[in-house]
Amino acid sequence: MNTYVTMEATGADAGETLEQAEALVHQLEARLSVTDENSELYAVNHSGGQPVEISADTESLLTFALDMAKQTDGALDPTIYPVLTAWGFTTGERQVPAQEQLDELLPLVDHENVLISDGAVTLPAGMALDLGAVTKGYTGDRVAELLRQRGIRSALISLGGNVQVVGGKPDGTSWRVGVRDPFSEGNLGVLSLRDEAAVTSGGYQNYFYGEDGRVYWHILDPKTGCPARSGLASVTVVASRGALCDALSTVLFVMGLEDGLDYWRASRAFEAVFVTEEWQIYLTSGLADRFAANTDMAAEIVEP
Repeated sequence: MNTYVTMEATGADAGETLEQAEALVHQLEARLSVTDENSELYAVNHSGGQPVEISADTESLLTFALDMAKQTDGALDPTIYPVLTAWGFTTGERQVPAQEQLDELLPLVDHENVLISDGAVTLPAGMALDLGAVTKGYTGDRVAELLRQRGIRSALISLGGNVQVVGGKPDGTSWRVGVRDPFSEGNLGVLSLRDEAAVTSGGYQNYFYGEDGRVYWHILDPKTGCPARSGLASVTVVASRGALCDALSTVLFVMGLEDGLDYWRASRAFEAVFVTEEWQIYLTSGLADRFAANTDMAAEIVEP
């Protein structure tokens, strides 16, 4: 999953349960990795248009990603992988691709061409899937589910920028989770969480400088094939499901502040912290009493 994973839990048999959780993380990584030649996703991407049988985990996550693509008019599209590769974000050889190359690849970005049927997925030749925008959130959900099933009532799961908590802290108080300041190495503020996930996406997480001196980050707009420049520096999403947080943090970053807030008002299934490139913080109303800023930046509360 290309990140550090840390987990802590309190309760009977917590150590044994965390060992099972670690095994689950490795299992999901083995199935969903886009670069592992033995993974299901790799087999789909190299199928030449032939159906490939997939596990229930892969089918569940891919179905969710495709549903999110439809709901958000393609702001998140799991078929973005060929374009992401052209930018070098998956190979480490980062570069600004020529517009002609992007023009050739963009027709391959179309979630509507992915077919799932009878436990198999069919992907047209030339297309490729990348579930990186939802895999860590889904993994957090699965780990949290496992911990609850084993009787764990207090746990913290961290997968890079994804944090998921089970219950509250062992002393009964809410978990306090820092939100990264996109303009510095410190925290922008602290969120209070209980039985929730919080996921942050921002241009500061994975980027490079082009020969033109501009910053290019890995969050791409599927419609242009270029880094999303929506006026946002970061978005943090809070909800009961990690997969939803993971997907929406990308979606809202691509949409921008106004469209993102409209989506929140229509959905009301999540809360969010928007940070603009002008150093402004916007909190959806459900976080008004659950976010404490560590900065002089003023936070504006957005009502439904």
